[in-house]
Amino acid sequence: MSTIVVCPNCKTEFEPTAAIAQSVKDELTKEYNQKWTDLARQKDEQFRLKEQQWQQQQQELARKTEEEKNALQARIKRELEQQVGADYENKLKLLEETNKTTQAKLAEAREKELDFLKKMQELKTREQELELEMQRKMLEERNKLAEIVRKEEEEKTRLRETEFDLKLKERDKQLDDQRKLIEEMKRKSEQGSMQLQGEVQELMLEELLRNAFPFDVVSEVGKGVKGADCIQTVRNSFGQECGKIIFESKRTKDFSEDWIEKLKADMRVLGADVAVIVTQAMPKGMHNFGEKDGIWICTFGEARALVHVLRDAVIKVYNAAKSQENKGDKMTLLYTYLVSSEFAEQWKAIREGFMGMKMSIQRERDQMEKMW
Repeated sequence: MSTIVVCPNCKTEFEPTAAIAQSVKDELTKEYNQKWTDLARQKDEQFRLKEQQWQQQQQELARKTEEEKNALQARIKRELEQQVGADYENKLKLLEETNKTTQAKLAEAREKELDFLKKMQELKTREQELELEMQRKMLEERNKLAEIVRKEEEEKTRLRETEFDLKLKERDKQLDDQRKLIEEMKRKSEQGSMQLQGEVQELMLEELLRNAFPFDVVSEVGKGVKGADCIQTVRNSFGQECGKIIFESKRTKDFSEDWIEKLKADMRVLGADVAVIVTQAMPKGMHNFGEKDGIWICTFGEARALVHVLRDAVIKVYNAAKSQENKGDKMTLLYTYLVSSEFAEQWKAIREGFMGMKMSIQRERDQMEKMW
């Protein structure tokens, strides 16, 4: 992602990344050129000094040779002057020996000069090799520097792209959080509305039961307490408690099968004789009130008529049980318990638990067979 900067003086638009890279490149090129110039100047100075030394050595060698020659000539002259009367043959031998000595010294001087020239040539060759190596190293350093600059530019570009991606993801996350917040607020609003509607139906059901059956006791179950929504304690005309009917009030769009199992559990806990679900949505296959798995289900409009029938049945069962009291033996008590609704509910609970375990084992067996 390129960043365009506008100069505040000349209003010229430029990209600071390219300008910085060019500035760094120019600075490094200038630095390398200055180093190369200094190195070349040092090499020239060294070569000049060595050449001066070689010239001085040549001059010194020539001077010494000349001095030795002059000294030799002077000595020969003195000897000749001193030995004027010597034998001609001795003079000739002396001259030959002197000539040989001079020739040997000249040959030795030539060898030294040749060796010096060879060393100078080797020095020049070494300087050329050193210069070539220096050029190669400078080229490698320049390439390394260019690679470093290129990698830095790529890293800066990647960082800018990563930062842009992070900002995009952050914005998407904020939008997603806002959308979830809106959905949660909407769900809570709908849930609150549904809860309010359900509470209104509970209050209307309690009022209906109190007005229709003034002898009975209609108890409200507090909000957040486990159990049914309300309990109707059925009383006969003498004020005797004949049994209990528990109610679960639901006002939702769909009927849930879990409501039946939950109300059956509440029925066993409270020791109720009959359980009723007053609901707006009926189960599949039921269009009017009826019984399903031991639980009566009806709409709010059918609740009053259904409770009349159920209440009458509870009172009749109570009267029949009352008439059998004090008949004595244990067999009668056992028979009474076995035919009671309490035993029936306990047996249903045991049977449902057994059937649930059997179905769980069967599902596990089916899964194992599929795996095999």
